[in-house]
Amino acid sequence: MSEAAVLSRPAIGKLPGSIWIVPPTALLALLFFYPLALIARQAFLDDSGVANVAEFVSVLHARFFLNALLNTVTISVAATAGCLIVGLVLGLILAFVPFPGSGIIARLIDTFIALPTFLVTLAFTFLYGSAGMLNSGLMEAFSLPEPPVDFLYSTWGVVLAEVTVYTPFILRPLLAAFSLVDRGQIEAASVLGARPFRIVRQVILPAAVPALIAGGSLCLLLTVNEFGIVLFIGAKGVITLPLLIYSKAIQESAYQVACIIALVNIVLSLGLFGLYRLAAGRLGA
Repeated sequence: MSEAAVLSRPAIGKLPGSIWIVPPTALLALLFFYPLALIARQAFLDDSGVANVAEFVSVLHARFFLNALLNTVTISVAATAGCLIVGLVLGLILAFVPFPGSGIIARLIDTFIALPTFLVTLAFTFLYGSAGMLNSGLMEAFSLPEPPVDFLYSTWGVVLAEVTVYTPFILRPLLAAFSLVDRGQIEAASVLGARPFRIVRQVILPAAVPALIAGGSLCLLLTVNEFGIVLFIGAKGVITLPLLIYSKAIQESAYQVACIIALVNIVLSLGLFGLYRLAAGRLGA
């Protein structure tokens, strides 16, 4: 009798532990998998609930979808490249060029992560918009009839705003990687006559590559799904996938078309997220 009780204890002890997996699984299914399944289902059904695979294929070949996909890829790649360049330059200066207040500047740059994206866009509008400070000053100084600076309401205005917002996501892992660089190697290379560019290329950059890959993957993921900056700037003819989903669902009530585009955006985002996790895993994050 006692042996049976002893044998049954492990089974009873395991029961409470296995139950704890149910709440997070149910919550994940309710908040993530169920809406995702609804989007996937609606992508293949028309408004009357009838299967309509032809519409799915038609949207994927439509000019408005291909243009939005091209704009999304172009903006995200350009913004990510800009973030990598600006983040690398700032990281090198803050980590290896000592000057008073470098720590404060690094913390101020980090604050951009906490700011809503539309605030940066609003600031750009005040500075570079048609009635912004720069155009107003130039028009008054040179008696110009029209604003001379109009890049803000174009693809490059969106790219510049995204670079400003997302560069800290590159800078943070870079500074962490630079803190692990052996200063003795830098001093030894300098004593042996290596120029600063060669030291950066052969000593510093190899240690920064994993951080650049991880930060760049994250920036690419975030810029692909950026909605607020594109909407707030209102660049003429610049339609990205998130903005197209909003337009089809809210303004045109074309829910199947919106779900088709959303499904493509989800697949693209999950692929980029997998790339980010792979890069972050190699970095040790």
